[in-house]
Amino acid sequence: MEEMKISVTRARDSDASEIAELRTCVAEHLTGRHGAGHWSSSVTEKSVLRSIRTSCVLVARNGPGIIGTLRLATKKPWAIDLAYFTRVSRALYLHDMAVLPDLQGRGIGRRLIEEAKEVARAWPSDALRLDAYDHAAGAGVFYANCGFLKVGDKVYRGVPLVYYELVL
Repeated sequence: MEEMKISVTRARDSDASEIAELRTCVAEHLTGRHGAGHWSSSVTEKSVLRSIRTSCVLVARNGPGIIGTLRLATKKPWAIDLAYFTRVSRALYLHDMAVLPDLQGRGIGRRLIEEAKEVARAWPSDALRLDAYDHAAGAGVFYANCGFLKVGDKVYRGVPLVYYELVL
């Protein structure tokens, strides 16, 4: 297997189209494996561009191509119930994590998480938080393996979720 030279940087406006394609590819892959669900939506370049301009979007590259991404934001997502989390001064919320399906399990996601921790510490932030689908299509086991603690689960608007937190 060819060794990858993974670099992680902040996304630029010019990355929006490729990020949208990557996230849509991952959504289609999950839908093919697990059936339709909340993970099945396509992503537009316009929505990615908005994310790049209003939050911190990280991209993992192997050479010039984007192979993974995630987004960090200060705004609490609609599905997060703060009652489950540790009281901290400033939390960042992890969203939209995706790694090309053929490259999953090769350390790309973990590398993105490690960079997200560094970004959070420099922000400064006291914790990283997220919600994952409580379903085989969710990535809860991955987040636990990256040091996040499961702090609760909740059905929000009919969607079973698991909450994870990493206090920094």
